[in-house]
Amino acid sequence: MTEAARTMDPSLSGEEIRNIVEAALLAAGQSLTIDRLLSLFADQPAPPDRQQIRAALARLEQEYRERGIELRETGSGFRLQVRKELAPWIGKLWEERPQRYSRALLETLAIIAYRQPVTRGEIEEIRGVAVSSNIMKTLLEREWIRVVGHRDLPGRPGLYATTRQFLDHFNLKSLNELPTLAELRDPDEISAELEQAGSAPGDKTGPDEQQPPAAGGGAVPGADSGRTLA
Repeated sequence: MTEAARTMDPSLSGEEIRNIVEAALLAAGQSLTIDRLLSLFADQPAPPDRQQIRAALARLEQEYRERGIELRETGSGFRLQVRKELAPWIGKLWEERPQRYSRALLETLAIIAYRQPVTRGEIEEIRGVAVSSNIMKTLLEREWIRVVGHRDLPGRPGLYATTRQFLDHFNLKSLNELPTLAELRDPDEISAELEQAGSAPGDKTGPDEQQPPAAGGGAVPGADSGRTLA
C-alpha cells in the first residue's frame, strides 16, 4: 500500500494483520486469546475486529498445514508449536532426556480430570492406595490442578479440579477432547493418553504411593460428572 493510499485508508490490510498476529504468537511463546491479540491494535485509527483476527488465524492455520509447526487452539487461546510427530528429532536439541511422568502421578491427574471436582480421599478410594503428598504438591505447583471448593464433610476436604494450564500443556481445547471412558479399558490407558498428549517432561517426586490404613478398590467412574472445566 502506498503512503497516499495509507492516508486515505488507515486500516491495515489482511496480510499485515496476519503478519502481526503471526509475529505476536512467535514472540509470546504461549497461548494468546483473541482479546489479547486485539489489544495489539488498540492504538490504530481503524483497528481490526474479532472477525478479522479469526480470519488471520484461519489463514495461518491453513499455511502451516504442510509445515513443521502448527497453529493450535488450547484452553487459553492460540499458540504456535512444533508438530508432535517431529518430537523425536527436535528432542535431540537437548542433551538430557526428560523424565517420564510417574504412573502414580498420571493416574492421580487422570482421576481428577474425569471426576472433578474430587477430594484427595476420593482419589485414594478409586486408586486403592494413598496419594503421595509430593504428587499433589507437584500438580499444584505446575498449576495443572487447583482447589475449587470444599466438600461438606468433617474436616471440609478440598475439592480438586483441572486448570487451563492443564489444557494448554496437554494440547486440549477443552475437557471434551479427552477420550471418553467407554473408549478406554482401564486407568493405564487413561494415563497413556495423557502422557502422549503432553509435550513437557514430568518429574518423579520420590516414592509415589503407600498403602493407606483402609483402602477401597474401584475403577474410574463414568465421565458424565467431570467433563467441564471448573
